[in-house]
Amino acid sequence: MVGRALPFAAALALPAAGNVPAVAQQPPTQPPPAAFTIPIDYYKLPNGLKVVLSRDTTTPTVVVAVYYNIGFRNEPRDRTGFAHLFEHLMFQGSRNLGKLEFSNLVQQNGGLLNGSTRFDFTNYFEVLPSNALQTILWAEADRMRGLAIDTSNLNNQRDVVKNEVRVNVLNQPYGGFPWIDLPMRANTNWYNAHNFYGDLKDLDAATLDDATSFFRTYYAPNNAALVVTGDFDPARVRPWVQQYFGPIRPAPQPPKPDLTEPGQTKERRFSQVDSLAPRPAIGLAYHVPDRYTPEWYAFGLLDQILGQGRDSRFYDELVRKRGLTGDVSAGINSGLGSMYDYNGPMLWEVTAFHDADKPADSLITAFDAAIEPLRTRPLAPEELARAVTKLRSSFYSEIEQFSGFGRANLLASFALFDDDPGRINRLESEFAKITPETVLETARTYLAPTNRTILTIVPAGPGAAARDSSGQAPGASR
Repeated sequence: MVGRALPFAAALALPAAGNVPAVAQQPPTQPPPAAFTIPIDYYKLPNGLKVVLSRDTTTPTVVVAVYYNIGFRNEPRDRTGFAHLFEHLMFQGSRNLGKLEFSNLVQQNGGLLNGSTRFDFTNYFEVLPSNALQTILWAEADRMRGLAIDTSNLNNQRDVVKNEVRVNVLNQPYGGFPWIDLPMRANTNWYNAHNFYGDLKDLDAATLDDATSFFRTYYAPNNAALVVTGDFDPARVRPWVQQYFGPIRPAPQPPKPDLTEPGQTKERRFSQVDSLAPRPAIGLAYHVPDRYTPEWYAFGLLDQILGQGRDSRFYDELVRKRGLTGDVSAGINSGLGSMYDYNGPMLWEVTAFHDADKPADSLITAFDAAIEPLRTRPLAPEELARAVTKLRSSFYSEIEQFSGFGRANLLASFALFDDDPGRINRLESEFAKITPETVLETARTYLAPTNRTILTIVPAGPGAAARDSSGQAPGASR
């Protein structure tokens, strides 16, 4: 059940018979705890829709999530910002529901809803009482089947998105830092390095035909995953899913873009002036190992050791020992998810805000002081065990977050990207396999200065030219 975190199953290695004292052979007073397992019913409709049902009767609520395999970085080159634009358009009405009626339907049934655009997907989800499940399945299918796209909705939501860019990025202190600014400088493949919010000129050039074509292509059932978690009977839900989603026709899918990121062999440094920023800031980006490799799991533990919590090495070095900053943030896929819900190359981003009398170089020196011991000698077993415990706690917290949406998010991501939602039940055992030697080799390779990009934010007074060392405006695409 989701309500509490359970530890790994214990594996007992016994010595050979005859070498064990009699007292040691007595059975334990209590059996070892069971492994935490999430129930999964996974199947596909004939139209290609991936369906994940996961029952949990802890509370009388359900989560419905629909994920489409189109996001910031896998949108077409000449359609930057379209993934985000459609996040807005999906609330503007469908075949049987008028403008904003979807939102009203959820709220009138005592639920809440949201949607978001991420690197590799756009998602829509609802958390609501169990007795409203059939209604919301019908509503989600209705907008997958036929979104109301007309000139009025397109123009209106295009203006909303453009205004969001101006308010949240262009006219906001640290507006694109680090989630836009660091990927644009650390990556060289256009798909990983373009302005994820979208160039305003691309949004301005969007026509009704462009929008209709985009929807028919990327919002097709064979490019989507549907997840239902919570208090429901799978035997009742399966017929509803077939009834509402089954008749929706699939669409031919274009080839997936090549997201391959060339290896970085030299440290890159940039400085960016921010006329609205009150304090300097620094961001470091390291390229992360490929997903599901031993090095990827090891890097997840390095993130815990170096960047997570007040017991982390970064916090100890930069805050406690040197007083260079009040806090340090770090994470894989930081700000847009976690290390589990993306598909393709990714960065580990580390950021800190500091006073002007603390030079950026002094923070870089401190970061290196925390990192280098991990690149020169193996971890003590007790520190590795502590990192595994921290990661396990973080993993369970992610599953439980936002009334169970965290579970739906991971199931949808693993189904959408890997055709394997059951991976959620194998992550713990994979992290448990990592040895101090694997952590050492991963740190030597991936935490090398040649694998990182450093961006410093320089505050300036009103009217200062917001240009970085490459001559680009903050958030400008390459």
